[in-house]
Amino acid sequence: MTDYILNFKKWFKLKVFLWKFENNKVVFKQNDIWWCSIGMNLGEEIFGKGEKFNRPVLIFKKFTSNSFLGLPLTSKEKSGSWYTKITLHGKNDWVILNQARILDKKRLTKRLGTLDDTDMRRIRKDFLKLYGA
Repeated sequence: MTDYILNFKKWFKLKVFLWKFENNKVVFKQNDIWWCSIGMNLGEEIFGKGEKFNRPVLIFKKFTSNSFLGLPLTSKEKSGSWYTKITLHGKNDWVILNQARILDKKRLTKRLGTLDDTDMRRIRKDFLKLYGA
């Protein structure tokens, strides 16, 4: 329990820093994958890792020059309707469809690449199927 409390304190300090930080140089677009400081979260919400609480995130839908709908990724093999397998730089990852969330570009730390149209079509199809649209 103590480790969780310490990590929440570290995350809170980083979150305050990110909140104050003006990062106007970040330009992102749909289909990009970025390292993203998603933080310490609650219950079954996915966590970020490391000192920046980072996780790769797919920019699924860009809303403004500052905000987007992000889908986190995992390198651990997953199956089921909540996951879609992708390939980036010759490596397999899984998009976690049920962890979609609105994020601000202040959380973005480093661009990893852009998904091809084939993977994006499959993700859109699986996303819409999961959410019943």
